Order: sequence, then structure tokens, then C-alpha cells
Amino acid sequence: MITRVLLTLFMVLYLKPQNTSHTNLVFSDEFNEGKLDLSSWSYELGNGCPNLCGWGNNELQVYTKKNVSTVNNQLVISATKQGDNYYSGRISSKDKFEFKYGTIEVKAQLPKGKGLWPAIWMLGHDINVKGWPACGEIDIMEYVGKTPGEIHTTLHTPESFGKSFNTKVTSTETIEEGFHIYKTKWDANQIQFYIDDALVYTFSPQQKDDKTWPFNKPFYIILNLAIGGNFGGPEVDNSIFPEKFIIDYVKVYQ
Repeated sequence: MITRVLLTLFMVLYLKPQNTSHTNLVFSDEFNEGKLDLSSWSYELGNGCPNLCGWGNNELQVYTKKNVSTVNNQLVISATKQGDNYYSGRISSKDKFEFKYGTIEVKAQLPKGKGLWPAIWMLGHDINVKGWPACGEIDIMEYVGKTPGEIHTTLHTPESFGKSFNTKVTSTETIEEGFHIYKTKWDANQIQFYIDDALVYTFSPQQKDDKTWPFNKPFYIILNLAIGGNFGGPEVDNSIFPEKFIIDYVKVYQ
């Protein structure tokens, strides 16, 4: 009898199903303060030099504060060209908001044009200790202007990174028109990617270890608009500038 009670108690405490409904709103930025909320976000500036010139991807832009603004209760990341130089914006929630497991939802409107590379993504909080790709990377949304109508969702792990085989390209003819919602549900078992509430990709390796699953720790959010680079380039249509990547909101539920 005592053994049965102890077994039941163990099952209740340790084997109960994990709550993956993610209904508790733990982070929300609707960019309605008239300026970037620096309690949640930091600017990431420059061209990545001296340690990561071209941000590790041979990107052409220099990130500046003036290319990030809040207009009409929306975050606007602008891509501009002055002379031979390209400028854009990048912000992250590193050291300010990081979370382990949950649902992140971003409503955004994409820029258009060959050479543009907007992204909504996350990196493991221990990147400064473990480096990349050991820290893990979750690419919620990547778009490259040279291939209109396609959204990329990708995981980078020590087992597969760079041209990762943990990826899905989703064709959506109207993706450049208006706003769309990019959502990722993440728990201890799997990571699911959605576009406008339609499930497009599930990542759930059978064996989860440091090589295949560096996703059992807090991650932080990055929003940026790159120009050129290994993925977005190499060609850039200089007639498109200026262009804008517009984010209506970022929300995280647990």
C-alpha cells in the first residue's frame, strides 16, 4: 500500500504532462511609447568588426541607432544607402528579456527588394561562453528579397549549422503584402513554427543531446534587417532604398 502511494505521488510530481498551452503573457512590446524601450531592448551597432566583421555572413550594412525608430505604434527598421555605404538596424533583448520554453509571436510586414534579408530569431543566452553554434539558434522567420514569396524557418545546432538541414522553406505568394504573424512554440520536446497560425515546420530530434538539442536553456530575441551577405546577397538592387521592416508587436507566452 505504501509503495503504491509513493509511486502515485512520484507520477503526479515528476511525470505529469508538461503544460504547453502557453497562455500566460510574460512579455509584450507594442512599440507605443514613442521610442525604443531600453528596459527590454538594446541596439546592436556597427558592422561586427573587429571580432565578427560582416556579422559573420559577409553582410554589407552598418547598424545604427537612427535606422531604428518607433512610428505610429510600430517598430520601423530602415535600410538606407548613402554613397557606397549601406545602413540598417538591429536590436536584441540580450540580458534584458530571456526565456526558456514558451510561445513567441511577432506581427510584421516585410521589406521588398533583392539584397534585403530581414529576420526574427533567437540565440542561446550562453553565446559568450559557448560560442556559436553551441549556444543554439532558432530562426523564427528569415526572408531574402532575391527569392520572393518564401519564408525560411531554421534551427542551428552543433550537429548542423550554416546551411543547416534542420530547415523548412514555405512558399506564400502574398507574404510581401501587408502584415503577417510569425509564431514559434517551444517546449522540452519540440519546436513548432507557424505562419498566420498555419503550422509549417516541426523540429523534434529523436535523440536530444548537446549536439542536436541546445534548446534547454533561456534564449533572447533579435530583430534585424541585413543587406547582402552569404544568404541575402551577393547582389543588391540599389534602386530599392530606402526600405522598411515594420514590426507591429512582439509577444511571449508561457
